[in-house]
Amino acid sequence: MISFQTRFFLFLTVLALGGAICVPNAWAQTPTAAGAEPQRYELAGITVSGASYLDTNTLIGLTGLKIGDPISIPGEEIGKAIRRLWDQGILGDVSVSTTRIEGTRIFLDFNLKERPRLSKFEFTGISKGQADELKNKIKLIRGKVVTDALLNNTKTQVRKFYTNKGFLDAKATIVQVPDSTLSNSVVLNIAVDKGSKIRIRDIAFEGNNAFTDRKLKGKLKKTKERKSYKILTAGKFQKSEYEADKQLLLDFYNGEGYRDAAIVSDTLVRTEDGLALRIKVDEGSKYYFRNITWNGNYLYDDKTLASVLAIKEGSTYSKETLEKRMNYNPTGQDITSLYMNDGYLFFGIDPVETKVEGDSIDIEMRITEGVQARIKEVNIAGNTKTSDHVLRRELQTLPGDKFNRELLIRSQRQIATLGYFDPEKIGLNPVPNQAEGTVDINYTVVEKPSDQITLSGGWGGAAGFIGTVGLVFNNFSLRKASTLRNWTPVPAGDGQRLALNVQANGLQYQAYSFSFTEPWLGGRKPNSLSFSLNRTVNRLTNGGSFDIKNGSFIKSNTASVSLGRRLRWPDDYFTLSNSLSATQYETKDYPLFANFQNGTASNITLNTTLSRNSIDNPTYTRRGSSLSLSLSLTPPYSIFKGAHPNVNEWIEFHKWMFDASWFTPIVGKLVLNTRAHFGFIGTYNSNREIGPFERFKLGGAGLGFGGSSNFVVGTEFIGLRGYEDPNSPNAIQSPSSTGVAYNKFVLEMRYPVSLNPAATVYVLSFAEAGNAFESYRQYNPYKLYRSVGVGARIFMSAFGLLGFDYGYGFDAVPRYSAGQATQEKGRFHFIIGQQIR
Repeated sequence: MISFQTRFFLFLTVLALGGAICVPNAWAQTPTAAGAEPQRYELAGITVSGASYLDTNTLIGLTGLKIGDPISIPGEEIGKAIRRLWDQGILGDVSVSTTRIEGTRIFLDFNLKERPRLSKFEFTGISKGQADELKNKIKLIRGKVVTDALLNNTKTQVRKFYTNKGFLDAKATIVQVPDSTLSNSVVLNIAVDKGSKIRIRDIAFEGNNAFTDRKLKGKLKKTKERKSYKILTAGKFQKSEYEADKQLLLDFYNGEGYRDAAIVSDTLVRTEDGLALRIKVDEGSKYYFRNITWNGNYLYDDKTLASVLAIKEGSTYSKETLEKRMNYNPTGQDITSLYMNDGYLFFGIDPVETKVEGDSIDIEMRITEGVQARIKEVNIAGNTKTSDHVLRRELQTLPGDKFNRELLIRSQRQIATLGYFDPEKIGLNPVPNQAEGTVDINYTVVEKPSDQITLSGGWGGAAGFIGTVGLVFNNFSLRKASTLRNWTPVPAGDGQRLALNVQANGLQYQAYSFSFTEPWLGGRKPNSLSFSLNRTVNRLTNGGSFDIKNGSFIKSNTASVSLGRRLRWPDDYFTLSNSLSATQYETKDYPLFANFQNGTASNITLNTTLSRNSIDNPTYTRRGSSLSLSLSLTPPYSIFKGAHPNVNEWIEFHKWMFDASWFTPIVGKLVLNTRAHFGFIGTYNSNREIGPFERFKLGGAGLGFGGSSNFVVGTEFIGLRGYEDPNSPNAIQSPSSTGVAYNKFVLEMRYPVSLNPAATVYVLSFAEAGNAFESYRQYNPYKLYRSVGVGARIFMSAFGLLGFDYGYGFDAVPRYSAGQATQEKGRFHFIIGQQIR
């Protein structure tokens, strides 16, 4: 009879084997009598049964047992082998039995039950769109073994997906349904119960004495309260974004001198109407900079470095400010730039807190200056269309020059302003070789389409439908034009600009233009050469029709040539261009020019323009400025004796134009664009009236059409959103009047929706004011027509710029047809191909 002690020992042995060995049917043959001591055997054979899809040899390998191994029956080896198989998660059951025993040699069989495989899965309780989105996140693969881990992970992913959408009580239930079409396969029916969306209704802080709750709430970027008056605030609670917001909160405290600030605890409390977030902070003491000393500096003395650092004793202690002044300040005034702009690429600076006393901190700036590095090689990759020399001539970093970080960034900006590459993907990678004291600079670019085709139509008042066909090749190559294989569809890659444009409304209005620009004449210096031809014909209607032979019209033909060059003083952002143009106007019964309704007028003009452009990206500008001062002069015919009595036969004027635009980053990608525009036209002889040509008309999108006069040839159009286009009965100026002076001011906030080079989209809001004056006697810079509005710009590489604006004008304008003033209302404006100036 087996004693109690022996039976208890056998019970513990079974438990040690993990309960996986079936008792009493685990063994087909019992090698020893019940209650006997463990018997040692040599493992002579291993077989696997019950596995239809899994590889037998692989399963045997997973057991960890090998032929010839000594094992004990009962013993630990079998239990470990079973646990190894079980840990794979691919089996539903494992048991082991003895197939036979030959003396001290034993043969084992592992009987397995495979888990089913996934044939497909379906969602219930949610929309098709959400189901498709979940499928992309979960990524369940057909044929994969359905394990407990797979089921739990699927439930977790579903809950996480809806938690991030504010459904904190979301649940997923998974039911396995055997697939009758496949053996050992199941369909997973995933039933989703989203529950109700739960929002953050209240955020409160505890322990904050230096800053109010409202101030601290503003530092949480994504974690916001949902209030009835906060229409655009979702109020969702997302764990990952909340963790990032907590770090932003600590960064704010650190930046205000509270270097020891910490979040002691944070609690999310469920309330009747949502969530309440409670954040307890320990602000600690506020610290200040005291003594800042320098060590290791030989090139610059302490006084020079202290002036660049610009942190005075008693200033609020801020690691963020210290880091910015040491390593990267957007203004370029930092210690690292001071050294690296002089070639010290291997420079390093390490601030060390040497003493913390009371509320004051002493800092020692430990500097390693290193040696000056010179540029060894400059490599460019990614320009599949644009020739290397087009990029290299824009670079400020040349082999043999000292390394200069400012010029490296400037080169990146110059490449972006070409407009041939994605500005968001222009890479620059300095590869230093400290042993040789050299650096290789690798530029990488991604080509984007830069040519444009314009096929558009619009309604131009009495002109009716006006169609436009335009082609602009911004990266043209005249050099390659002689080889037929380069016409794909046009020769490209040398940075030249070729533009052709046709605009017409049958025979009533026609405009043709052609221009060509070579930005680097001769290829050695940035001297540009431009040539253009323009012809315009505008016939006026009479009672809704026009007479081609005898009706009223104005025609103009213009040819111009321009030379421009970059300047090095005051800095190399300046350019100076000079152009000479000749225009001939022919009019017949043209009512818009009161003093010149019939005849031919000639205009020979010399224009000089001094401009400065430091913007970082022409498509969506974040920072920089654009300034332009232009002077147009005709010969002073009136001062010569015997001048022709018809003052308009030879057009005479001097015209001054000033345009300024500044771009200032506000927060993130939000940019403020501030603009000012002025224009004046006059004559050399005070006794001679200013002619009708080259004057100013203000209003609308500045496109120059609308009303009875359609397109006024020889006129400068200035946009003013919120008001009618020029020549409308409700326009700021009467159809027959034009201004000799104008001024305009604009504030515009811009934010990008997409910076994809194929379609750059940004939205904007604006406030602007302006006016044009018929004489200097009427000129009053404070009498302005004001408006506000919103809009959007879409820059498509193939079609150029498209713009939509809604503007509301605040000021009443004369209604010339009724002889009274009318209050402006909101109106839409459409812009194509050009920005509103």
